Amino acid sequence: MLSERIAGMLNEQIVKEMYSAYLYHDMANYYAHRGLKGFASWFSVQAREELEHAMKINGYLLDEGIRPSLGAIAAPEMEYPDDRAPLAAAYEHEKRVTASIDAIFKAADDEDDIRTKRFLGWFVDEQAEEERSSSDLISEYDLFGATGHGLYLLDSKLKERK
Repeated sequence: MLSERIAGMLNEQIVKEMYSAYLYHDMANYYAHRGLKGFASWFSVQAREELEHAMKINGYLLDEGIRPSLGAIAAPEMEYPDDRAPLAAAYEHEKRVTASIDAIFKAADDEDDIRTKRFLGWFVDEQAEEERSSSDLISEYDLFGATGHGLYLLDSKLKERK
């Protein structure tokens, strides 16, 4: 059975994942408004993935006999001075989410909660991928996105993400 501490941390993580979805939806709106449909699509896919992460944690709590308690989701309050800014903000956000997952994993390790550690293993791997894809997108933008033609090509490439 999950301890109150671990259950509380997982409940908080659901809110963080839901906020992530909200944040990425905001970023998708920024790019859609700018006419960058590929960037908007990439962040829309990202938002859906974050919702899936929240539901995965929700399901784990239910499987462990815990009723999830949902918290309020804050509105994103980001201003983007240029098209690179959301990319950098997303990367920094992913690093914070990674730290949160790592903290839950450490707490589960401290409590010898093997099931939760095993469950969180997927999230640990997922966060490595999330950080890498965010970092790669910044690198691609820095290499190609500064010019109109490069931005067009990168935007076209990002439309392909499903």
